[in-house]
Amino acid sequence: MPDLLVNLLTLPPAALALDQLIDPEIVIRRAQPFELSLVRSFVEQHFSASWADEISVGFANKPVSVYIAVRAREIIGFGAYECTRRAFFGPAGVSEATRGQGVGKALLIACLHGLREQGYVYGIIGHAGPIEFYQKTVGAILIPDSDPGIYTNLLP
Repeated sequence: MPDLLVNLLTLPPAALALDQLIDPEIVIRRAQPFELSLVRSFVEQHFSASWADEISVGFANKPVSVYIAVRAREIIGFGAYECTRRAFFGPAGVSEATRGQGVGKALLIACLHGLREQGYVYGIIGHAGPIEFYQKTVGAILIPDSDPGIYTNLLP
């Protein structure tokens, strides 16, 4: 899967994505350092151990570069940045039962605003899965010859 480039100066407002959430009970917020174990468990259970490892880096950043989606005090999604490489968005994911409610969009935009707050003008979505989603949501463009990018010679 290729990498994508996002112009962080043209992001939609984060508040707009929050307003478009289907369920008004969903909260998108920056994770707290003391929530590392809970968030790691969610990521490992719903996605993979390697993604859980990646977000651990985000918890070491100051400020924490992991956002979570919470409903009724339960984690339903996460988004991270500056974990894999500088200026990179990801990993991110939303529980299957919650997909299609705007949570992924809100997490993406919150994380990209986090990159912009750090002074970046462009962000990279590494090894992008739903390319059309990123193109539509934040105007991402394909980076030529970026597949497989940094994801080569991986350990099994």
